Amino acid sequence: MIDLLLAFAHHLLAFSLAGILAAETALLQPGLSAERLRLLGNLDTTYGIVAGLILVVGFGRVFYGVHGPAFFLTNPWFWAKIACFAVVGALSAPPTIRFIAWRRKAKSDGAFVVTADDVRSVRRFFVGEIVFFAFIPLFAAAMVRVPFL
Repeated sequence: MIDLLLAFAHHLLAFSLAGILAAETALLQPGLSAERLRLLGNLDTTYGIVAGLILVVGFGRVFYGVHGPAFFLTNPWFWAKIACFAVVGALSAPPTIRFIAWRRKAKSDGAFVVTADDVRSVRRFFVGEIVFFAFIPLFAAAMVRVPFL
């Protein structure tokens, strides 16, 4: 039963993370108002919390799930999945730093506007996150179905 609950939570969190990433990408537009910047910052904070929960629940599955740690920790597809998750996390850091800087500027300067160039530079990181995020379910499926080549 614990394996079922952990699997359910893990999948729900992963889908939530994808939705948050999509929402952030859609919200990221030139000319963001202070209110939209606040919303973007809140979404980004939620993204970080959900990512952390995915790790906790995912490693709960490793150690308390049906397959057990021997299955996961020796499985190269598992490590490919973890590597992609780490890359997604690393790619999410620069946008977070930019959002914090933009929010500070908006607080101190009521005329501050996020430019198209600023958005373009941050959007590249989001595209990278989306690309690497897309490989995570592939590696998850391969973990239980495909012997490593």
